[in-house]
Amino acid sequence: MKKIVVYFISLFFFLQASLYAYSTNPENFVNELVTDVIKRLSDKSLNQEEKEKFVELIAVENVDINALGLYTLGELRKSSSDQDIDNYQKAFKKYFLKSLTSRLSDYSSSEFEVLNSDQKSSNYTIVSSQVEPENGGPKIKIDWRIYTKNPEKPLIRDLIVEGLSLARTQKEEFASILSSNNNDIKILIMKLEEFSKNK
Repeated sequence: MKKIVVYFISLFFFLQASLYAYSTNPENFVNELVTDVIKRLSDKSLNQEEKEKFVELIAVENVDINALGLYTLGELRKSSSDQDIDNYQKAFKKYFLKSLTSRLSDYSSSEFEVLNSDQKSSNYTIVSSQVEPENGGPKIKIDWRIYTKNPEKPLIRDLIVEGLSLARTQKEEFASILSSNNNDIKILIMKLEEFSKNK
């Protein structure tokens, strides 16, 4: 029992020490955050659980998960009850974090480079980057949609990978599930929970 307590205390301090204040400049923010994540994921002294906990904590702090959840739900968010929306947001957060940790493992040994940034408005900046896989495959272009309404706390709202918006793709997938189930948000919640348990 004492070993378990020590383990979790050590894990807590590891995670806290890993999180430093990333730059408020969107271009630097993306570069610092991704470089930090790649470094941690490629660290062979960390086990899989430690890496997943780190990615989850980074995501909770730096991705606008609530806004993503509402966007991907589409128009149904306007007609659903507060209780259903709350349950959906909880299920979406678990789903998103599980999905994110599995995707990021593919890039743990990649070379990452920020190319430029384009401030679209006071609320949004697009940061362009590219990833070069370790296996020598073709470079992958990734644009980061950074929400900057609070200039002191930039947040990731979407990733556009080779021109394809991940948020929009997710929204279309959820719309397909809903249309096949009479727009029952409870069915969508159930499917998200199943994914989170089985992944």
